[in-house]
Amino acid sequence: MSSAPIADLSARRSEPDAHHAAARGMFERIAPTYDVLNRILSAGTDRLWRARAVAEVLRAPRGAVLDLCAGTLDLAAAIAERRPLERIVAVDFSPAMLARGAHKAPRVEAIVADALHLPFDDRSFVAVVCGFGMRNLADLTLGLREVRRVLGPGGVFVTLELFRPSRVAARALHRVYASALLPAIGGLVSGDTKAYEYLARSMAGFVSRTEYEDALRGTGFSPVRGVDLTLGVASLVCAEAPA
Repeated sequence: MSSAPIADLSARRSEPDAHHAAARGMFERIAPTYDVLNRILSAGTDRLWRARAVAEVLRAPRGAVLDLCAGTLDLAAAIAERRPLERIVAVDFSPAMLARGAHKAPRVEAIVADALHLPFDDRSFVAVVCGFGMRNLADLTLGLREVRRVLGPGGVFVTLELFRPSRVAARALHRVYASALLPAIGGLVSGDTKAYEYLARSMAGFVSRTEYEDALRGTGFSPVRGVDLTLGVASLVCAEAPA
């Protein structure tokens, strides 16, 4: 059994438990440098991407919001600041990541849990947001079904992600970024080159934005709309649970 996460989405279906354990261990290791590397590797652009995602979440009716694969709570903190009276829940499978971001959002309810088996009742949230986490799930379809289950009628699901690029310019940018910058800088700062090699490969091994939108529709979301950010380096996809 490999100790490294499985980068290719289709390949990991045969070893979901192995992928889950390896991915969790990887994020536990890189948690101390995760935030600073996000700023360096995106040249600060990730903050603008997250602001776009938060703006979409705030279009949902008032009520409980779930930050899925919450990491160090950047999205949860921003939403909690804008919605001070609502319940904000952050879920991640890495205790170290949640602990690292706890100071950003002291009132957010942080829970260690698996995104494929969420510990919430049906229709518990008016909105779910996931920033750069869907790409790491052991089973994308099951993850989408769980989001659909916990969203109430008319609820909003916002995904911010690094999808497999389909545009020529985006493919070129991804190739340079993934093959050179991400492993080199990530390894230098974090001391874990293999983790950032996986993160680079996981972009190529994931679905395109169009394929992801089709998967959302196949799970019962409608309407679904997406937009590329920064020449397609990242993308934002918004989907609704039918009322």
